[in-house]
Amino acid sequence: MFKILSRIVKGAQGGIVASLEGVTDISTVTIKAAKKVTVNTLIETGDFLREGVQVPAAIVKGSLIGLGEIGASIVKAIKNVVHGTVEGAMESGVKQKTAVKGAVAEALYSAKELGVDIGETAVSAVTGAIDGVTTVGGDTAKATFTSIKTVLTVAQEFGDETLVQVKDALSKSVKGAKSIINEIEK
Repeated sequence: MFKILSRIVKGAQGGIVASLEGVTDISTVTIKAAKKVTVNTLIETGDFLREGVQVPAAIVKGSLIGLGEIGASIVKAIKNVVHGTVEGAMESGVKQKTAVKGAVAEALYSAKELGVDIGETAVSAVTGAIDGVTTVGGDTAKATFTSIKTVLTVAQEFGDETLVQVKDALSKSVKGAKSIINEIEK
């Protein structure tokens, strides 16, 4: 399984780099590139990897590594990478909850690895997931809840200070986040 996921990360990295080299409008192209990499990966892996969060996570990780390789702003790109990955995964038959959890969680893990602000990343990942789900006509209320819960779970792993930073960032920037956070904390 590890070898397959490593190949997916490398493939996503290469796909993003190839798609974005020489492009001036990185934001739009990033969504399309992440979606294309996701769809192609899921076609190649078949039903074998459709059930777990690993494929969306591996695609987000590879995409962010690729973006860093070409010098793009990771924080600005996270929303679009998550959007494209969630959209492509759902269009390929991955369940909404699985696609959202995998993409959002990996955005935070990768951000930490790359030294990117976790609060900003959380906001970008949540809004990217909501946008991706909206594009395919999914349940945005559930996507919002799932993405916020996932972000809080990952932030807690990073420590109490990070969790507070993420809660503050989400409460200020994502509509309805404060009430969802309060509901989760009950």
